[in-house]
Amino acid sequence: MRKPWRTTALILFAAAVLFGGVLGDKLLAVGSGERKNLRIYTELLQAAHEHYGAEVEYRELVYSSINGMLRTLDPHTSFLTPEAYESMRERQAESFYGLGILVSMRNGQLTVISPLEGTPAWRLGLRAGDVINTIEGEPTDSMTLDEAVSKLKGPKDTQVSITILRRGLDEPLPLTITRAEIPQNTVRFAYMLEPGTGYIRLTDFSRSTAGEMNQALDKLLAQGMERLILDLRSNGGGLLDQTIEVASRFVPPRSLIVETRGRTRDSRQEFRSDSDDRMLNLPLVVLVNHGTASAAEILSGAIQDHDVGLVVGTPTWGKGLVQTVYNLSFGTGLALTTAKYYTPAGRLIQRDYTSYFDYYTHFDNQGTPSVVPEVTPLDGGEFETDLGRKVYGGGGITPDVEVDLPELPRMVQFLYARNAFFDFAVDYTSRHHVDDPAWQPPPDLLQQFFDFLQANGVASAEEIAEGLADAESRALVQRQIVADVMNAEVGPEASHRVMAAGDVQIQQALALFDRAAQLLAERRALGSDVPPDVEAPRPGVLGSVNEVKEN
Repeated sequence: MRKPWRTTALILFAAAVLFGGVLGDKLLAVGSGERKNLRIYTELLQAAHEHYGAEVEYRELVYSSINGMLRTLDPHTSFLTPEAYESMRERQAESFYGLGILVSMRNGQLTVISPLEGTPAWRLGLRAGDVINTIEGEPTDSMTLDEAVSKLKGPKDTQVSITILRRGLDEPLPLTITRAEIPQNTVRFAYMLEPGTGYIRLTDFSRSTAGEMNQALDKLLAQGMERLILDLRSNGGGLLDQTIEVASRFVPPRSLIVETRGRTRDSRQEFRSDSDDRMLNLPLVVLVNHGTASAAEILSGAIQDHDVGLVVGTPTWGKGLVQTVYNLSFGTGLALTTAKYYTPAGRLIQRDYTSYFDYYTHFDNQGTPSVVPEVTPLDGGEFETDLGRKVYGGGGITPDVEVDLPELPRMVQFLYARNAFFDFAVDYTSRHHVDDPAWQPPPDLLQQFFDFLQANGVASAEEIAEGLADAESRALVQRQIVADVMNAEVGPEASHRVMAAGDVQIQQALALFDRAAQLLAERRALGSDVPPDVEAPRPGVLGSVNEVKEN
């Protein structure tokens, strides 16, 4: 099988060189020097394949060399293998066909985190904590999470056979589930946090995001929403056209949302909100963190620059490079950086990536505005919002109010790492039925948890007493237990409500609405001086990050 691959590869390269010599710039746009380099490259491939000390496939050599080449450009230009390209397309789609469960690897087992209401898995009674131990007779313990998810997905109305291990059952439970269309919701939560205060959690930007946001806003307005917390924490980005539509609900009509600037003439574009007066016009607080990137930074930057809301949290990632995706042969693709993103005030979103280590670890981010070294005045430095507030370029979006999350006690971190809260909630709900979102835990819940930790060898009584000695740590532990019980029995939104009550950044946001209202009042007094003769935005693609596996 290796020789046909090698022969095909060498023929293709030889043909490229030949046609380049015959047709010149009309076909490959390469000169004699480039043809020489191509020949060196093909000879290198052949030498490595024939003489390397271990067996290596041509595909590995070619893909690795492509990735090495692209690494010299920037952190976000990337080669998309057929698998990666298909995964990107799936993430940006409105729906897929599968079972309707959130799954993760817990203790090395493929574990159901939560079934999605109304889906095939929900109707068949799958529960949080169920372990999927086989798929079509194949054990899952040797599969990666992505491999397992790909096997659970499939064409509409086809069936997949699984077996699950459930606490309280002595034998595996076989199930055959018919796949159905599962919406990929990017508005993960939308509810009234307290009377008059709406809360929306937006996880990324796919083809359905603008419609989901409109539905969420309409629902909350009908419930009496007078102010809003928009949670963009750990939102890694997505589709630009959806970002523009969402931003149009928060900024004045025809306002500049983002500008792209690049090397070529057509790379400089302005993207503005639509001309319809759909602005929410309510006090707004936007939550961001180091995981807020790309499209989410465009949205939070536009809200900040136009003074229609307060940005709260920690500085964002700083991903402001435009990727244009090109289709290549054999199902592959290229996400190529073609420009940079600038906020309405003119500040560059992209953070310095001179050191890839600092860039990916955020080692350089000490919570202060970062300025790209040796840049033009348009890139880094100090800028002004519409009302004249100072903002900074070249380092993501710096919040108006910085609020760090407190570091978790070491014992609590240890319990998270051992999945202790989740495991206890599964055990507890196997013995106690909880169906009330207002459920109050029994007085001895913590003691039951501590007994569970000791019985399962997670921690000794001495370690528990020492690690959870203070009242604050114990309150945190109880809140997480209740949240996991709510997730297992009532659903993810009930769980999220429990955790929101102890979320420092959410609670700080609630205390900042007077300031947000004052900012909005000043903005209204300023009015809008956006010119009427603007072009409609063109769709584009941004990088995307997904941490939750749905199938």
